[in-house]
Amino acid sequence: KLPSLALQPVIAPELVQGRVHLRCSYSHLSPEPPAQYRVLWSRLSSPGKREQVHRETTLQAFSHLEVDGAKLRLGDTVFCTVTAFGRDSPEQQSLPEDSKGFYAGIKFLPESLQIAEDGKEHVLTVLSTVPIACPGQDDSCKITLQLSTEDLDRQLPGPPDIVLSACQVDLLQEPCSGSSCAAATVTVTAVTDFAPDGNRVSRISAGPVAPRDVLWRAYTPKDVKVTVRDLPTGNCYSFTDPHIITFDGWRYDSYKIGTFLLCRSVSRVFEVHVRQRDCGGHRSATACNCGVAAQ
Repeated sequence: KLPSLALQPVIAPELVQGRVHLRCSYSHLSPEPPAQYRVLWSRLSSPGKREQVHRETTLQAFSHLEVDGAKLRLGDTVFCTVTAFGRDSPEQQSLPEDSKGFYAGIKFLPESLQIAEDGKEHVLTVLSTVPIACPGQDDSCKITLQLSTEDLDRQLPGPPDIVLSACQVDLLQEPCSGSSCAAATVTVTAVTDFAPDGNRVSRISAGPVAPRDVLWRAYTPKDVKVTVRDLPTGNCYSFTDPHIITFDGWRYDSYKIGTFLLCRSVSRVFEVHVRQRDCGGHRSATACNCGVAAQ
């Protein structure tokens, strides 16, 4: 065996003649460079198990492999394993060194969210780890993703637990930097439903919209899991003739006839008006609710 050469293989994406490739680069610290390198490309076929997809021997300090939709597809986690051979003694070889796994496709950051029914907006970044190719000269270099939400815990029809600031995002071609070759953002907000329905789980799904590039047609990105934490909600009441119970539990009666402001928020655009009619006649001074308007 050769001494440890610290080859440190690293996978990075790049476009080669307009097609998406992965480049495995490696180096060595010894003054005398090895004669050649053997590079094994593999993909994660199941948790903890790899499947070899390509093998080559090269004199260069890098190796290319196309994400062609057959050997490698979007959604694959890819590895390259490099072994170096001695220049003067080809039978001598280094220990094989693995790269870190490279996920080729769409990523959401963060990968999951835990939010509360407090009206706050949470930023979700959608990024592509591979370059956006242009299939034809007249095409704009972008991938459009359709976003949708689904409540996983809901048994009956009702309002969604989360809402998004946009139903579609465009990933435009840009130079790759770090783990991103194209990115967009969307905000996620938990719906304040005024119902004590416990903590609920929703998911955000994404899918390419009519992609011209064949690479994207059969690809469905991973979902984002969103857990919505229920918060206690306040209630006030006006009922019967009419008895009123305020948010803080104070109770009183209102026998007046007319239209009144029942409540108004000081922090958001929200107020409720109530209309009361005479329902007691000459026998008693009694009013009953006959209308309500909410903004």
